[in-house]
Amino acid sequence: MDWQALRLTLQLGAVTVLLLLPAALFAGRGLAYGRFRGRAVVEALLAVPLVLPPTVVGYYLLVGLGGRSPIGQWIEGLTGAPLVFHFSGLVVASLIVNIPFAVQPIQRAFETIPDEVRDAAACCGMGFWRTLLRVELPLAWPGVLTGLVLTFAHTLGEFGVVLMVGGSIPGETKTVAIAIYDRVQAFDFRSAGQMSLLLLLFSVTVLATATALGQRYGRRRVLPQL
Repeated sequence: MDWQALRLTLQLGAVTVLLLLPAALFAGRGLAYGRFRGRAVVEALLAVPLVLPPTVVGYYLLVGLGGRSPIGQWIEGLTGAPLVFHFSGLVVASLIVNIPFAVQPIQRAFETIPDEVRDAAACCGMGFWRTLLRVELPLAWPGVLTGLVLTFAHTLGEFGVVLMVGGSIPGETKTVAIAIYDRVQAFDFRSAGQMSLLLLLFSVTVLATATALGQRYGRRRVLPQL
């Protein structure tokens, strides 16, 4: 068992969720309530990581963030460290490929909130932030939780983008998915099987827990209205 790779994977998942979820919250809300020209194009662009092969996304990130690109050179000059083949590069790649997993469930959750509820909050003199925190978020919470879980779970199993952008540097970019691949390439199927089983059990546990919490919260929210 490569515990270092597991620790790095969990760290990547946590950082991705913490950075992406707040932005996904406002993006999902904006797409749910916004009526503007080009909305379909924006939604299509946000969903691109769902249909493009991970290696294609990884290739464009490698070219766009590499040392020969203007962005890569600017960031390296600013921070003194390159993005590619570095943990920070993995974070950037993870944020990009997980956008649809975070935004779409949150957008669908906000779309289920009736306009009358928001109108009633406005009539009561509630401002934007109070309406968001006291009215909209409690109603959209199952979607927010779904986005959080999907983002974290997808990060745990991401392979193609991680391999293209980060390679397989122990302690820096070598995640569990890469460690499993390396073990298979070395014909160490026992270690690969152990890591695969652990990742499977962990993912199932996280998904089951999130589903149970969502159902429990949904019953608490609906029953008082009956």
